[in-house]
Amino acid sequence: MASFNLDTLVRPNILSLEPYRCARDDFTEGILLDANENAHGPAITDISQYETTLDLHRYPDPHQIELKDKLVNFRNSENKFEITKDQELTNENLCLGVGSDESIDALIRTLCSPGKDKLLIAPPTYGMYSISATINDVEIVKVPLDFQTFQIQPDLINEELNKDPSIKMVYITTPGNPTGTSIDFKLIEQILTNPNWNGIVVADEAYVDFAPIGTSLSTLVNKYPNLVVLQTLSKSFGLAAIRLGITFANKRLASILNALKAPYNISSLTSYVALRALSPQNVKLMRDRVEILNSERGRLWSELQKFQNINKRLLGGLSSNFILVQVINGSGEPDSKLAKYFYEKLATTKGVVIRYRGNEPGCPGGLRITIGTKEENDTLLEKLQVLINEL
Repeated sequence: MASFNLDTLVRPNILSLEPYRCARDDFTEGILLDANENAHGPAITDISQYETTLDLHRYPDPHQIELKDKLVNFRNSENKFEITKDQELTNENLCLGVGSDESIDALIRTLCSPGKDKLLIAPPTYGMYSISATINDVEIVKVPLDFQTFQIQPDLINEELNKDPSIKMVYITTPGNPTGTSIDFKLIEQILTNPNWNGIVVADEAYVDFAPIGTSLSTLVNKYPNLVVLQTLSKSFGLAAIRLGITFANKRLASILNALKAPYNISSLTSYVALRALSPQNVKLMRDRVEILNSERGRLWSELQKFQNINKRLLGGLSSNFILVQVINGSGEPDSKLAKYFYEKLATTKGVVIRYRGNEPGCPGGLRITIGTKEENDTLLEKLQVLINEL
């Protein structure tokens, strides 16, 4: 970390960027004739009282301080890492986006010059890192996970970073997608403390609330300024439709990301629902439902192990709201062809849709199964057994 320097890491044009100053930066009350909004309100004849309270004809809050405060209070309250008082999260550590995908893209545009810089991923991993890199003309370097443990290989990653200073970012999903495995922080720390590399480690924590409480690395971004943590309300809070992505970063980098983003990127509808979800009673509801899903995760895996064409060894881990199982043939060998057959037949003839992942590195015969309700999981088990019996 001795070589970490944002001044030389961030693209010069982004570093010098002056954020767009919008109308709501100055005044939010009074007779607002400054933002070219429609003073007569939404053109909806049957607008509800609830919709009226949202002031849909007004641009949303560009800063979302109240929402950021709730997010940092939530994460600070569950922190289990050793940090000092001045290293605790504040709203200045956050940048909000339209889903984590906007955050992924924003980081690449901030740190990587097109056609020049690179980013490193550890497959199997989330596909949007590669898509965003390709869109931004950023080369991808791959250091696969250890296929036995699905942990990162920090020695190999650091070897790549040490020999190629054009690698500006390392994207790590923890818990992994499609693996469901939480990455040991001690392994990530080996990259963060690499004294020869000036870059950012991005820990994508979309599924972190299905791991033990206190697992999140978000509270470490002030202790490790070269750490960025991505989160979302899509998974554990069940709010995929509102498209809220959360970036935790050191205060200076968060400020740069906020200067880069569109001024009104978080809608009033999104912030209204998110604020409700982060109330104490709804955080408790989230935790209660996560406990139910985690219990179902264990039960589903226990039942699947009884099936003759499912490997008794889980491909990934048990830290997400899905499991990655391995389909095997009669000889006990991983069978991607059979896995794809089960996937297609379940979807087209049984009305149960899971995800084929047999083409991912280290995942031959892989099927990723999202944990549903007890009834949905029972239906999956029943329909999959029917297909196995028909072989």
